[in-house]
Amino acid sequence: MKQSILAALFLNFSFLGYSQTAEQSKAIDSYIKKVIQINEIPGMAVGIVKNNTITFQQYYGRENLETSKKVNSNSMFRIYSTTKLISNVALFKLIEEGKLSLEDRVSKYVANLPNEWQNVQVKNLLTHSSGLPNWVDFSDISVNATNAEVIARLSKEKMEFETGNEYRYNQTNYLLITMIIEKITGKTYEDYVLENQFQDAENQLVFSSNPVEKIPNRIVKYNYNTTTKQYEKVTAIDGVRAHSSNGLAITLPAFLQWGIHLSKNDFLKPETKKMMWQPFHYKNNGFDFAYGWEITDNNNTKSYGFSGGNVNAYSIFPDNDMAVAVMYNGNKGFPVMYQMINHIAGIMDKRLMNPYTLAEEMTIAEPFVHPDLKKEVYGYRTENDKVIFSYRYPENLSTEFIKTISVAGSFNDWNSENTSYQLVLKKNNVFEVAVPKSQFEKGKTYGFKFVMNKNGWLTIPYNAINVNGSGDNNLTLKID
Repeated sequence: MKQSILAALFLNFSFLGYSQTAEQSKAIDSYIKKVIQINEIPGMAVGIVKNNTITFQQYYGRENLETSKKVNSNSMFRIYSTTKLISNVALFKLIEEGKLSLEDRVSKYVANLPNEWQNVQVKNLLTHSSGLPNWVDFSDISVNATNAEVIARLSKEKMEFETGNEYRYNQTNYLLITMIIEKITGKTYEDYVLENQFQDAENQLVFSSNPVEKIPNRIVKYNYNTTTKQYEKVTAIDGVRAHSSNGLAITLPAFLQWGIHLSKNDFLKPETKKMMWQPFHYKNNGFDFAYGWEITDNNNTKSYGFSGGNVNAYSIFPDNDMAVAVMYNGNKGFPVMYQMINHIAGIMDKRLMNPYTLAEEMTIAEPFVHPDLKKEVYGYRTENDKVIFSYRYPENLSTEFIKTISVAGSFNDWNSENTSYQLVLKKNNVFEVAVPKSQFEKGKTYGFKFVMNKNGWLTIPYNAINVNGSGDNNLTLKID
C-alpha cells in the first residue's frame, strides 16, 4: 500500500501537457491528498490564480485536532513570515509615492538609533543585509516591550556584520519597517495595510502574533513532537511588534484576491514591482534575493515569493500570469510547502518544474512511506582502480531539465563546478562518474554530497549508512 502511495505521488506528471483545467485540477487534487496522507497533515488550503482568475481552490482536513470542524473558505491560516510580502508592498507603495527612498537612512525616520546603526538604509532592511542584532535572539526582551525599549536593549549588542555584506534573516528589520510606515503615514501599521490592501476582505483576516488568543475561525499551528510522536499546539507569543513580520492570519480567498490585486497593478505600478523584484547585490556573496522577496529560477523562468512558519508559502510567476498559495497547520516530517508549490506549478506547466525540488520531495517522503528500507552504502562504489560516484534520479521522472549532476566534497574543495566530478547520464535515470582511486588517500575519510544544476545540494536519503552525522549530514567516502 505504502509503495503505491509514493509511486502515485509522482504519476501526476503523466498529465503534463493537458490544456484542460479540469484535468489539471484533478491531477493537483490527487497529488495534494497524497501529500497530506504521507505527511499526516491535519488541515490544508491550496489555491491557484491563473490570468487573474481563481482556477483552483480546495480545502482539506480539520481546522484543529480538538474538534471535527473542517477547513473551509472562512478558515484563517496564520501565514507567519509570508506576512512580510504584505509589508513589502506597503513600503514600496510609499516609495512609489515619493515619500521615502530605498537609499534613505533608517535614522531619517526613526529617532535615537545607536551610532552603529546610522549607516543602515531602507534597502538593507528589506534585503536582510542590515547586520543589526535580531530581537528574537534575546529572551530578556519582554513581549510587551515598546519599540523604543527593544532598540535600547539591542543597542548594547554589536552589529552581526558590516551592513550590506551578506544576507542574514532578521526580524529587527521589519520592526524598523513598521516604525517607518507609521512615521510617514501617521497611522498604525495594521490600519495602513488594511486600508490599502484589504478593503474587500472584511472579516477574512486578522493581525495577531499571539497563537493562544481566541480568534474565531483562526487556525492554530501544530508542531510534531518526535519523542512523544504527537502534535502539540504552538504557544509562543511574539507581541504586536511582530505583526509586520509574522502576524497575519488570512483566509485562502482573501489571500488569492490579494495576489490578483498585485498582479493587476492595483497596489503598485509595473515599474515599482520590477524594482521590488530586482536582485540585491550583496558585497560578500552572490545570494539571490530581491527586496523582501525570494527569487526562484524555474528553468529560466523566475518566480517570486516567501514562506512562513514552515506551514505556508506563496509564489507568483509573472511571466506565466500565475500564482500558487499553500497553507496548512502542521506536518509530521520535513516542511513540504516549497515542494508542493513546485509540483503544482509543474502540473500547470512542465516548464516550471524544478527537478531539484522534485528529487528533494521524493527523498523527504521516503522515510514515511518506506520506513524499513535496508541501510546501505550510498553514492559510490569501487571497481578495480576506480571510484564510481552514482546518483539515481526517480525512474518515472523526466531528466529534461537536469543540466548537471556533480559530486562535491573535501576531495575537491567542495567545488560543484569542477568538471572532473560531473556525472554523466547512463540508463534508468542513473548518473555516474568514474574517478581514479589514486586521487584518494587510503584510510582517510572524505565528506561529499551530490549537487544538481550547480546550486541544489541534494538531501541524503535516510537509509544511507555512510554519513558523518554532522549538521550538514554529509556522505562519507573511505578507501581501505
